[in-house]
Amino acid sequence: MPAQRRYPPEVMERAVRMVLDIRAQDPDRVGVVGTVGDLMKIHPEVLRHWVKKAEASGREPTAEVPGDDRLRELEREIRDLRRANAVLRAATLMFASELELAQTR
Repeated sequence: MPAQRRYPPEVMERAVRMVLDIRAQDPDRVGVVGTVGDLMKIHPEVLRHWVKKAEASGREPTAEVPGDDRLRELEREIRDLRRANAVLRAATLMFASELELAQTR
């Protein structure tokens, strides 16, 4: 029975792409794999293995991950919902203070 994958392919590709892009911009920089691994919560040795495998195969990971548009849409929706939630909290506080004021009269 094969081992269960812990990371989705999109995460693997994005992490490898980040390491390769940083190395291309600054070849003398050390600790890139560890830094990216810490940022993405991936063990550095696992990420190092993915990078070596991508370099050995000679192919770059895909530049555009299929779920990016959906991810952006969901992030936008989250921002809108948080904004609406803040407005509702403010309105609740306003109405609660008016109710307390009316009860004290």
